[in-house]
Amino acid sequence: MTAALALVPMALLAIGTPVFLALLAGVVLALMFFVPMQPLVLHQTLFGGLDNYALLAVPFFIFAGELLSTSGIAARLVRLVLALTGRVPGSLGVATVGASAMMGAISGSSAAAVAALGKTLFPKLTAGGYGRERAGGLIAASGAIDIVIPPSIAMILYGLAAEQSISRLFLAGILPGLLIAALMSVLIVYIAVRQGIPRSGGFDFREIRDAALGAFWALLMPVVVLGGIYQGWFSPTEAGGFACFYAIIVARFIYRSMSFADIVRAGANAAMLSAQILIIVAAAGALTWLLTAQGVPQALVAWIQALEMDQFTFLLCVNAVLLLIGCVLDPTSAILVLAPLLVPIAVSVGVDPIHLGVIMTVNLAIGMFTPPFGLNIFVAQSVTGLSAHELYRGVLPFVGVQIIALLIITYMPGLSLTLGAAN
Repeated sequence: MTAALALVPMALLAIGTPVFLALLAGVVLALMFFVPMQPLVLHQTLFGGLDNYALLAVPFFIFAGELLSTSGIAARLVRLVLALTGRVPGSLGVATVGASAMMGAISGSSAAAVAALGKTLFPKLTAGGYGRERAGGLIAASGAIDIVIPPSIAMILYGLAAEQSISRLFLAGILPGLLIAALMSVLIVYIAVRQGIPRSGGFDFREIRDAALGAFWALLMPVVVLGGIYQGWFSPTEAGGFACFYAIIVARFIYRSMSFADIVRAGANAAMLSAQILIIVAAAGALTWLLTAQGVPQALVAWIQALEMDQFTFLLCVNAVLLLIGCVLDPTSAILVLAPLLVPIAVSVGVDPIHLGVIMTVNLAIGMFTPPFGLNIFVAQSVTGLSAHELYRGVLPFVGVQIIALLIITYMPGLSLTLGAAN
């Protein structure tokens, strides 16, 4: 039965079947031929998997991300980061990384950040000496930071699948996200110095002041949302609703960059994306229930213990597997399917589940811009006009530097747990 649950979805995914149908096919076959249960159980499990109050945070944050990515917020953030980094070699590339990190702290949606920053920065990067391939690769790779920096939709889903505190996961993602941004910035500065890419400007206090004032309301959003969670004013789910309300007020009445029709269109786009995620949640929930009912997680724990695998080796294997899976599977599907299986094994070898959540998120963030099926590559392709092969070449240096960051995050758990243990 376990072989059917694994092989059938893999075969269907290989021929392009939608993820939720591939997952459901394995469950249906198992119920038909291996597990004597009534078909009604599948229906109850599908709907039961969605009957979770915390899941409301997902469409809320997606809607907030849509509002912010279509309201001109990205341009304001880029202006501010450029003003702060103008004297740094490769300042425009560093500003791309910084603006992406800020977008992540506002929306938590990688695809939204790539789309918004691609429209704003790709022409500037190309004209500034980066070349089309490197500019597209930088934008696609920078967007991966957004699912590590809180509020992160990937970490919300991990928290639900692994039954861990979403607030602690948000805190645990702050330092790893900043580390990735810092290492990417170092690489950009090195490339700029080596190839003579010019600075975008100098230090101008007046420009910094004006840019900060222009981006003030956007920058205040993560402070209020995350501060509200950690002060106990509202839960992560309620914070998602507040983020939507805040984004509408800022975009419509303060910046005046969106009409009510634009807000409705953003809501429709968010509803479509939320439906795509939640149907995968339902299918993955059914698969997880069946695996748990058949004792698969317990069998895996016993198998790992029999191998006497130490923590170092286990984490190395987890990274290798997740990097490969991230190349072909989106983070939502990978987290929902793998987290319930990996957490018991991780605990058995002494890995903190919060640390494992950060490791999984960073691995799958890298997968979002890794060939052949990284989502960010497809989004970048649509906004830049580059071919997939051009983007593949453009992202390669950034894959390397983020893998270095992943290894640091993996084998220095204090980077995740110093803040993650504080809540």
